[in-house]
Amino acid sequence: MPKKQLETLTEPMYYTLIALLQARCGMEITEFVLKLTRGRVHLVPGTLYTMLSKFENEDMIRETESDGRKRFYLITEKGKEMLMQEYRRLKTMLQDGEVWIEKQSSEKEAAS
Repeated sequence: MPKKQLETLTEPMYYTLIALLQARCGMEITEFVLKLTRGRVHLVPGTLYTMLSKFENEDMIRETESDGRKRFYLITEKGKEMLMQEYRRLKTMLQDGEVWIEKQSSEKEAAS
């Protein structure tokens, strides 16, 4: 069965939606994500603007203003719902992993 588009978010998508909880232009999104991830996630223009276009087509973000050179975007209610769904999915994955990874680590330490 093919995976539905935007059923889950990639890491750059997730951080871009977080950035758009406040209206930002492309450069501001890139800087915000870089700072939030402490340099771990770099958004290059091609990737960023492809994502923004996809998000806009899916009504997950909207353009708020344009000064001719810069376009500013903001997350919509649909985008917030998707962001929260992904947040809950990631949180559940982390909790699931903690139970088993910590158990595995404890068992290895006890065997040593």
